[in-house]
Amino acid sequence: MVGQGLGNKPGQMSELHEIKTKIPSVRPRMIQAWRIGLPVLAGVVLAALLTTAQTPTNKPIPSLTATTDNVSGAHEKIRIDVLRWSTDDERDQFLAAWTLTAGGGRGRGRGRGGKGANDGPSDPFGSFKTGAAAPVSDAVAAALAPDPTVEDAPKARGGGEAAPRATPESSLLAALEKGSTVGHLWSSEVAGYGIHYAVRLPEPDGGERIVLITDRRLGVWNDLWKPVGSEAATNYPFSVVELRLNSKGEGDGKVSLTGKVTVDSAAKTIALENYSALPVVLRDVKRQNPESVRSK
Repeated sequence: MVGQGLGNKPGQMSELHEIKTKIPSVRPRMIQAWRIGLPVLAGVVLAALLTTAQTPTNKPIPSLTATTDNVSGAHEKIRIDVLRWSTDDERDQFLAAWTLTAGGGRGRGRGRGGKGANDGPSDPFGSFKTGAAAPVSDAVAAALAPDPTVEDAPKARGGGEAAPRATPESSLLAALEKGSTVGHLWSSEVAGYGIHYAVRLPEPDGGERIVLITDRRLGVWNDLWKPVGSEAATNYPFSVVELRLNSKGEGDGKVSLTGKVTVDSAAKTIALENYSALPVVLRDVKRQNPESVRSK
């Protein structure tokens, strides 16, 4: 017996008619969904592209370990994490703050992102390009550098306290507090110290100098960083840390706890005066492999 063909069963044609009438009603909803979803998808793709474009392609930024020495809390384990190096503009800003050449000599920085003499692209390794900043002679730097062991409180007429005049210390501190955090220094203290200035200076022998400045003096909360020995302690409200490493990433570091802050005009950076004569505060400094640090 031959089976019934398509359309021979009762009600079969009406079912086909219903299906055909339903298909057009589905298509508008699909089109509407695409109209809504396509811009969202485009936005996600655009955000991903922008994120990729803004992701630094620099070499891995270092973490360093060290042990304290010549301070009351000697033999403390220290870790320094550098998130990024300071840009040329940031270096210009902090140099101008220390030399009182920013904002008409009143220690006012240009603010974040302000353009200086060097308007070129940022250098992730902190090396200045030729003509990036007006060189500061050693004589000028020495004349501007205050005596950190002496505090000066000028008096106003009539015997009252006058508004504090700008000093290299107050000017640099204000710039540091306004600047971005580019790293951290960690010890056994509950809170770490924010690093607002980080500069790497490659040496001809394959070694490097690293200059870091925190916006608070090391030991501001306790006596762990109190210098021991005959050297007089300075009273800077921040700390300049200078590390000198060999080609293997090993070396020592010294701090402005006793040393004076100055301008290294050749390297165009803030630095420690008479580095070789200062006591070692950070001993056995070692550059760590970023991957091994993340795993700890």
